[in-house]
Formats: sequence, C-alpha cells, structure tokens
Amino acid sequence: MALDAEAPLLAAASKPDGAAATPRARNKYPFFCAVLASMTSVLMGYNVAVTSGAQIFMADDLGVSDRQIEVLSGAINIYSLIGALLAGWTSDRLGRRLTIVLTNGFFLAGPLVMALAGGYAALMAGRFVAGIGVGYALVIAPVYAAEIAPASSRGLLSSLPEIFINGGVMLSYVSNFVFSGLPVHLSWRLMFAAGVVPTVFLAAGVLTMPESPRWLAMKGRRDEAKLVLDRTSDTPAEAEQRLQEIEEVVTGGGGGGSGASVWKEAATKAGVRRVLSIVLTLQFFQQASGIDSVVLYGPRVLAAAGVTSNTLLLGLNVLFGIAKAGSILIAMALTDRVGRRPLLLASTGGMTATLLVLGSVFAVFAGAKDDAAVATVAVAVVVAFVCTFSVGLGPLAWVYSSEILPLRLRGQGAGIGTAMNRVISGVVTMTFISLYGAITMAGAFYLYAAIAAASFVFIYACLPETRGRSLEDMEELFHTK
Repeated sequence: MALDAEAPLLAAASKPDGAAATPRARNKYPFFCAVLASMTSVLMGYNVAVTSGAQIFMADDLGVSDRQIEVLSGAINIYSLIGALLAGWTSDRLGRRLTIVLTNGFFLAGPLVMALAGGYAALMAGRFVAGIGVGYALVIAPVYAAEIAPASSRGLLSSLPEIFINGGVMLSYVSNFVFSGLPVHLSWRLMFAAGVVPTVFLAAGVLTMPESPRWLAMKGRRDEAKLVLDRTSDTPAEAEQRLQEIEEVVTGGGGGGSGASVWKEAATKAGVRRVLSIVLTLQFFQQASGIDSVVLYGPRVLAAAGVTSNTLLLGLNVLFGIAKAGSILIAMALTDRVGRRPLLLASTGGMTATLLVLGSVFAVFAGAKDDAAVATVAVAVVVAFVCTFSVGLGPLAWVYSSEILPLRLRGQGAGIGTAMNRVISGVVTMTFISLYGAITMAGAFYLYAAIAAASFVFIYACLPETRGRSLEDMEELFHTK
C-alpha cells in the first residue's frame, strides 16, 4: 500500500518541465530525527547549570571551598574544548549517529562519577568527563540537523539544539528545587544522578535514526545515502537533486573525508579561509558581547541596580531563562521565512541598543539604592537584551556556521568554531566580576555594547544570505571547492 501511495508522487516528479507536479506536504520525518539528535543538548544544558544549586550542598557535605566551587563550575568550558576538537575527527570516522551515542556515554559517566564522589578530586574527574560531552554535543547536534534537513526547514532544525540547551538549563533549576529539601548528603547527589537516567534511553533512540546522507556519500555508500534522502526530502524530485549535488561535491574531491584538513586547505584556498574566518568571528561575537555575564551573573547585576530581595532575584533569574528560551522559538519560526541575515542584523542591532541603555542606567543612577523605578528599568532592559540575543545571534551563529562549511571540512570546522565559542565563554564568565570592579558596571556594559556594534558591522559587510540554498550550493557561493 505504501508503494502504491507513492506512485502518483513519483509519476509527478517524472513529468516534463512544463507539466504541473503534485506537491507533497512538508516532510515531518527529518524533524523527528533532528529533535532526537538535539536531545543531547538538553543533557548538555543540564550538566552545565546543575552545579548552580548543587554547589551549596556540596560545600556543606564535602567541605568544598568557594574557590574550588568556582573552578569546578568554570572548568567545564575548558574541558569542553577537548570534546569540541575531537568531535570533528570522531564524526568523520564513526559517523554522525555513533558520535551522538558516544556523546550520551560521556553524559552518563560524568554525572554518575560526580553523584558518587567522596571528595573534590572525584568531583573534578566527573566534571572533566561531562565537559568532554559538552564539547561533543555543541558540535554534533547542529551538524547532524543541518545534514539531515531539506533546505526548506534547515534553519528551523539547526536551531533546535539551542532551544534544547536552554531547556536543559531550566530542568537543572527544577532539579535543584525538587531535591533541595532532602538531607544534605543526598540532595546534591540526586541532582547529578537525575541527569544520568535519560542517557540510556536517548542513546537507544539515536540508533533508530538514519545516518547523515552526506556522511554516507562521503564514505562511498551511495545506495544508503539515497534511501535516507528519499525519507528526509519533501519530494522524490528533491531527494534526487540533493543526491546529485552531494555526489558532485564528493566526486569532485569535496567529500574526501578523513584526509581533508581544514588548516591545510585554509592555507591554499581563499574560499576556505573566508568560511573559516566567518565561523570563528561569529562564534567570537556570540560570546564576547556578554550574554553569559547576564545569564550567569543576572542576580548580581540586578542587585547592583537596586533589587534587594534574594527571593525576587532568583525569581527574576527564572524569568530571564524563560525569555531566552521563548525568543529562540521565535527565531526557529522565522529563520526559514525571513532569512538568516535580517535576523542577525536585527539581533545585533537590538543587543547594541539594550547594552547601551543598561550601561547608561548604571552610569546615571550609580549608587542608587531601593529605587524601584531604576530596578524596574534594569530588569526590562536585561530581558530585552536576552530576547534580542536569542532571536538571532544566539541560535543563528550555530545555524550559519554549520551550513556554510563544506562537507569535507564540516566536522573539523564545526569543532574549531565550537572551541572558539567555549574559550571566549570561559574568558567572559571568569572575568566579569574583575571587569566591572575595574571599570564599573556601566563601563562593562558599554564595552559589551561596542563589541555588539562591531558584530553588526561584520554581519552587514561579510555575511551573504543562505536561506533556501542547498548545502552543496554553499560551496559555489563561498568558492570553497
């Protein structure tokens, strides 16, 4: 019956150019595949943020010092570099699907070691393993989503990891709250252990997904690639076109796979240098414009603006998380309709404006205490900043980076871009307190505003629109063949 149902579609696809083709509704299958692959990002967000509440109980139970907590919390950005750099190599050799399974293995082992830890050394060992998983998740989920999706929905599907990361962060806050009433020696351990349970089921589910058709073609497995494309394209004609485009890249030397080196090609090909510089610069601006200073130090920022209630500060922190996640949903809905470039320009322009206003609030009202009006303005501006970041630069830095890299270099290039992202995130999060102590809170946000303005100029001058283009067409656009 299934073959009979497809017959009219195949017949329509084979009609002459002048004949009308019967359109098929947008294919839902690649959406479910991308969702399943992106669930690793939920685990990533959970593991990054769960220490925010667990650290209180670890300090009481194990006698961990504030300095040790600071290192434990911040070191995950450094550890993730290892995973980010290994992910490209692993995904090119084992495939995208098995690399996702491996990522879940890190998220199983790391939190489990921490949940059973009897001292600081074991905690750091578990954090190290989880950090490698973070690096892997940042690379492989966007790459798989971009490669499995048809052009009509690639922006939407490539945005899924970003929204799921924020979902994981919110779940970690829920976990902190749910287990906080238990005895000290159990509460923080269960916070970490809760992140272990989904990994086994998720890894099993990933094995039911198809492999990336581009990776299959790169390895010479054409028939398998065609089957996947038939299942993940909107029409049979589109599947055939995607296969032809992939084969042109592979047979032309563009899918050389394991032997290709992004640095070697960057030294000899101007197009590869351009793409790599765009990826690295986008990832730099995404973090250097200060989003993690607001997300991780939001209560401190609002306390400086005059919010005095700890309960209110924590409640507002949840509000920021909801605003961030909700704005990413808007980006997901718009990226394949209005395009990457307009959203990126609107985002960076809005970030610049809100950071300037926030800096001015601190410059004009420095020292004001218990001023409800000032605090209200600060809260509104911070929410606006988080929203403008998340509607564009937050998710689309990953989307744009994953789709402009040529097939043969996509795994390695995504790993290098992720490494840049993690390094800058680590620098920002570990210097914010010292920064505003040296140049004031107003000075810190004026500095971030200048960086956001520079990102607007960069996007306007250097980034062409990619909406609706196939991944193989990107090689023509950026001259990376």
